[in-house]
Amino acid sequence: MADHRVTLASVAEEAGVSLSTISKVLNGRADVSPATRARVERLLAERGYRRRGGGRSESRAELIELVFHELDPIWSMELIGGVEHVAKEHGLSVVLTVSGSRHAPDPDWIEGVMRRRPIGIVLVFSELAPEYRERLHSRAIPFVIVDPAGDPSPDAPSVGSANWSGGLAATRHLIELGHTRIAAITGPEDMMCSLARVDGYRSAMNSAGLAIDPDWIRFGDFHVSGGRERARELLGRPDRPTAIFAGSDMQALGVMEAARERGIRVPEELSIVGYDDIPLARWLTPRLTTVHQPLRRMGEEAARLAIRLADELDERDEPGAVPGAAGAAPTPRMDLATSLVVRESTAPPA
Repeated sequence: MADHRVTLASVAEEAGVSLSTISKVLNGRADVSPATRARVERLLAERGYRRRGGGRSESRAELIELVFHELDPIWSMELIGGVEHVAKEHGLSVVLTVSGSRHAPDPDWIEGVMRRRPIGIVLVFSELAPEYRERLHSRAIPFVIVDPAGDPSPDAPSVGSANWSGGLAATRHLIELGHTRIAAITGPEDMMCSLARVDGYRSAMNSAGLAIDPDWIRFGDFHVSGGRERARELLGRPDRPTAIFAGSDMQALGVMEAARERGIRVPEELSIVGYDDIPLARWLTPRLTTVHQPLRRMGEEAARLAIRLADELDERDEPGAVPGAAGAAPTPRMDLATSLVVRESTAPPA
């Protein structure tokens, strides 16, 4: 492999800038014009530049960065707890960042990461833009996508869960209780997890020979308000469902509120199944039947994977290591199993 000092000198010459400017770009300094930064980043990516590791203590901060687009006080804490547990095992700290939309972080986030230079990044997003990936790769900063809310591309390291199986198990449970009028409320229509959970619902209904009324499938968001509004629509129908599968426990809480408003008893007149199995599910009245999504373990596995990828980068940069000798490793992808937790919010139809 060519010496990186020569490579950086060549990049500086081709970009028409000084080596100090190259250093500023590499270290995420703000005092570089956007046009110059973009030109240098493009040349670094084209040449396949990657900062040599030189050992964690010399090149990267002893921390893992965990990035959300929003912080849900219940759902997010499960993931945070998992990442913190593994970070503590490895003597690392966790920095928490909130940025962007559910699809990707904001553009200014990447500049901050270049300055912080964490050992690894855990992203709770559906995807990471190619230009962000190239910049992280050039700095030898690995990332892992935690994927309860999307379907990242095959070349992105990620940890997800079996959303289709969860939707199937929830709906089968209701069918086995004797329900035939079963509705589904899920999250946004442009999120893969929403679609996968509904596909599991459809598969269970089709396997049982039950008709699916398209109007009984409602997309919204995964919050309490989304569940409440969609449930009001469904429960106001003359042929209202006797059971509802909600795409999250927070949505299920909204369904319970809508049922209470109409004087509909749960589970005597309406059975409800949630999704996630957050701690609150055990304290509702009645306690919520739900699909357990291992959120804490997803955070743990994502942190372990990020640390492992960082260690592999360090090993490749050890003196005497032959670049490319081991060949390209497959992109790690882990899907954790979901399971149904039966409690008191479901019963046979009246």
